[in-house]
Amino acid sequence: MRHWKILLLASAFATSAQAATIGTMTPAEPVTAARIDTLPKAEQAAWDRYLARSEALMAADKAALAAERRSHPAANAPGGPSGGGGMPLDRPAAWYAGAEARHIAANIISFQTPAGGWGKNMDRSGPLRVPGQSWVPYENLPANAREDITSATPEWRYVGTIDNNATLDEMRFLARVQAQLPGHEGDAARAAFRKGLAYLLTAQYPSGGWPQVFPLQGGYHDALTYNDDAMAHVLSLLGDVAAREGDFAFATPTEAARAQAAHARGIAVILATQVRTGGRLTGWSQQHDPLTLAPVGARNFEPAALSSNESARLLMLLMEQPAPSPRLVAAVHAGIAWLRAAAVRDKAWGLADDGIPGKHLADRPGAGPIWARFYDMKTLKPIFGDRDKSIQDDVNDISLERRNGYSWYGAGPAQALKAYETWAKAHAAG
Repeated sequence: MRHWKILLLASAFATSAQAATIGTMTPAEPVTAARIDTLPKAEQAAWDRYLARSEALMAADKAALAAERRSHPAANAPGGPSGGGGMPLDRPAAWYAGAEARHIAANIISFQTPAGGWGKNMDRSGPLRVPGQSWVPYENLPANAREDITSATPEWRYVGTIDNNATLDEMRFLARVQAQLPGHEGDAARAAFRKGLAYLLTAQYPSGGWPQVFPLQGGYHDALTYNDDAMAHVLSLLGDVAAREGDFAFATPTEAARAQAAHARGIAVILATQVRTGGRLTGWSQQHDPLTLAPVGARNFEPAALSSNESARLLMLLMEQPAPSPRLVAAVHAGIAWLRAAAVRDKAWGLADDGIPGKHLADRPGAGPIWARFYDMKTLKPIFGDRDKSIQDDVNDISLERRNGYSWYGAGPAQALKAYETWAKAHAAG
């Protein structure tokens, strides 16, 4: 057995030795006045207005908190329990009229920012916000969010975000509660939902997508964000508001129309950002530049690349559209074709009792299909990033910390392939 493990380790070392650093991750650029000035003249005015709104809303958020702290002694109030949960959306309808649900709704309302959004990583079953308490307590942010902090005000991060389903889950929960409180008791939940809806509509870029954080935070947070299905979740919520059914029947015709228009613009930018390689449409990156629509990177180990998980979720969203255009139909067929070609077989990813430390990719006949998280946009081969911004062509060659700390392979796209089997019967390729 020991001899067998030595041979495996030697084989792994040989593979690593043949691996190569094929590039360096380029950080995404924020949305700035200087960058807007490089756009065609006809496009600049809308972007100037957007940036001005963002800056004004952030200033108002900060001013509101500062005013509270001048008049209340709770400026250093604890952040409350973290975890990002406490908003169950699968309980029986009657539960949302009860005391527990009402407390959660009150917590949600208390933490809504003046701009109308919410932060992430808060347990909404905890105590209500007190005056002077941060809208998004810094201590509740996970380690990977704290690494981002570069300014002199570290607490001002993710103050209004769609990351990790923030804002969207809060709005869905409020909609559930108000549906069970049709009278005066539900007014506060409805008002907070409407404020959240106005926030989402204001946050939509002139090009049709959404940033991860709004008001704009800078860095890759300004990118048009498909990562972790953020924009797909936004469009799903807007679609529900536009339909005015179930929990969303209280939406006014005007709100529904605005939601529908924003939804249509979101679908349009998804189609516009689908990456073309060698003359053929493929998938999408985790992030795209909102001004140029080009794929961009995020954290040091997340390069601009085709992303299998995000592409699969976008394809699912496109397949859900009731009256797809010929362009949308073509996008789905092409995206599924790319996912099929990108599948990795006879390999397994994870921990294994084979003498090799940490998560790694290993031969396993019959295993799969699985997909790499990222694929090079030119070669369509898997690529992998590391903390030092290097881009590697072998996952087993990146640092142990990154191998263990990121989902480099997974089977998630299989769900899109399965849904496509049914969808394709009604939408033949052109």
